[in-house]
Amino acid sequence: MAFRKKASKISHFYPDLAIISECESPAKLNFSNLSIEPKNKIWVGENLSKGIGVFAYSDLELSVHEFYDPQIKFVIPIQVSGKENFNLIVVWAMDNKENPPHRYIGQVWLGLQKYKHLLDGSVLITGDFNWNVIWDESSNLAGNLTQIIKFLKSKGISSLYHQYFNEEFGHETQPTLYMYRKKEKPYHIDYCFGSGDFTKRLKLLEVGNYEFWHRWSDHTPIFCSFNTNTMN
Repeated sequence: MAFRKKASKISHFYPDLAIISECESPAKLNFSNLSIEPKNKIWVGENLSKGIGVFAYSDLELSVHEFYDPQIKFVIPIQVSGKENFNLIVVWAMDNKENPPHRYIGQVWLGLQKYKHLLDGSVLITGDFNWNVIWDESSNLAGNLTQIIKFLKSKGISSLYHQYFNEEFGHETQPTLYMYRKKEKPYHIDYCFGSGDFTKRLKLLEVGNYEFWHRWSDHTPIFCSFNTNTMN
């Protein structure tokens, strides 16, 4: 939350794309006073203080896909075009007290089933999944992370972190969440999945370190860098 206090920490890296969960509406941001303003941006949310934001600091064009179903909060398909052309599905998995089987990773499962026709080409699926496979067996949800991994694998889509570091799900050595910002409460719950064209072009992946990022969030960012797509 309060992205206005953190925007400069992200724009410092000049990312082509930044996906921010629990992001306040751009209407509450004054980039001229805060940081470099992104060239294109999309924000979806019901609370102006807490939604999901996608910011393009490059010339990439962004548009919410025509198939977006606002009843699935928040798994949002976005079309990215320009120097790269692909589908981007951004995730912020939330609780759902009205329909418990659809909370957290269950929500992500439902979203990916809804948008499965968008997964056959070039695609990135990324964000805060709020889940790890270590909780799968105890869940009573519409779907779990193990099912999602298997489903995405059938589409030729895999986790960039697990490929890059050659680690197994549930045995990640680099946390992306420190609950209550406490170093002794680490979890890996944020992911970036990519189709084969992205996995082949992945040149660098880093997870932000606790010592710097805990001042700004209980999460640490995942940085992914790719070689240029020569097919565009």
